[in-house]
Amino acid sequence: MTTPTHATPAQDYIVGGVRLPRPFRIRRLGHFGVNVHDPELSKAFYCKLLGLRISDEIDFSGRMPEEKMATLGPRVGYFTRHGTDHHSFVIFPRRVMNALAGVPLTSDVTTNQITWQAGSLREVVDGHAWFQSRGGRIHRAGRDLPGSNWHFYPFDPDGHINELYYGIEQIGWDGLSKPHAMHAIKYREPPALPHISEQAELLRARGERIDLGAGYRDGDCDGETFDVGGVLLARPFKIVRVGPVRLFVNDMAAVVSFYRDELGLEVTEEVIWRGHRAVFLRANTEHHSIALYPKALRAELGLNSATSLFSFGMQVGDYQQLKDAVNFLKNQNLTIRYLPPELFPGVDYSAFAIDPDGHAIQLYYRMEQVGWDGKPCPVASRPVVD
Repeated sequence: MTTPTHATPAQDYIVGGVRLPRPFRIRRLGHFGVNVHDPELSKAFYCKLLGLRISDEIDFSGRMPEEKMATLGPRVGYFTRHGTDHHSFVIFPRRVMNALAGVPLTSDVTTNQITWQAGSLREVVDGHAWFQSRGGRIHRAGRDLPGSNWHFYPFDPDGHINELYYGIEQIGWDGLSKPHAMHAIKYREPPALPHISEQAELLRARGERIDLGAGYRDGDCDGETFDVGGVLLARPFKIVRVGPVRLFVNDMAAVVSFYRDELGLEVTEEVIWRGHRAVFLRANTEHHSIALYPKALRAELGLNSATSLFSFGMQVGDYQQLKDAVNFLKNQNLTIRYLPPELFPGVDYSAFAIDPDGHAIQLYYRMEQVGWDGKPCPVASRPVVD
């Protein structure tokens, strides 16, 4: 096991008063999404079983001729959340998304977004220009509605769409999302700066007599029968954080370079397991926000060959909740996998729930944090996990 080093690029940009080698700094892994064959079936898995709440629906009708759309099956997707961010997990119809992107359905890229939050709108605008100047492949830029986040979408070398974004709509005590009437202004490119504030947008909507109470609200409490830390919930656990992302990739060197040198993530650790190299990168203090593995490992682990997504993490509140979650999901006849803990340094105990499309969702309760010295916990100090 090694902790690699690499040369620091020339520091040429002032970002929030600090010199950095690129005009933005990623603060955290934000939301994530998958493209699925049956969004309704996936909604039942992620909402009824895992406890995510729907914050908005999106209908992709009208994005292409109806005669073409009619051959693609389901066209409605869902934005879901575990906290106050408008969405932390997105479920979109795979056939429609592949057709819109011109990607064959046989492609194993089933992620529709891996998102990274920057600290300001200026970082997104300047970051977009920086990627363009370096010849980076960008899917699109502007502002997403629903969700209200400013963004641009660069591709990694394997074709996974990343998103660098700033700002995301918050769902408050009433559970309502922003009304769709406030989505009237479309942004298809980064805005001219400075842009008006969210408060000014809200006042403008009031002036236009938009009904601010007309947003989407998920009204299902699902029958709350479990005592989870003193609160009644519909399942014996609560998701408190999302991430990390784990990907199987074709070219480890190229993909590591993208996330390290282009996006600016830090390599925390590398592991060699049965001859396979795995690389773990972080955005902040968590041991890793994304982990990269060679595709040759996928078959060896017996994971789904139809997706390059190794897994997506969902953290629960404590160790007892993790045990209870596994038992609860087993009782719902879900497939639960246990994989070698050597492949997940920084995560002590975890289990993988398999969704209807064969995506693995890693349930865990603790992520190791990296301190001021930038070093992970020594191997000898980590607990031995069976």
